Amino acid sequence: MTARERDSIVEDIRNAGGDYLDKEVVVDGNLVSSRSPDDLPAFIKTSLAKLG
Repeated sequence: MTARERDSIVEDIRNAGGDYLDKEVVVDGNLVSSRSPDDLPAFIKTSLAKLG
């Protein structure tokens, strides 16, 4: 079995009772997060929009 580092963190999030959404950007209140550096353009755009 081959696993990426990201795959193991997903399991940790779920085991801790969290939700993992496989999306470019996820906004939860004032928290903006993304999956990987590949999602940086969308992360920046969303972060700047939140700053207003």
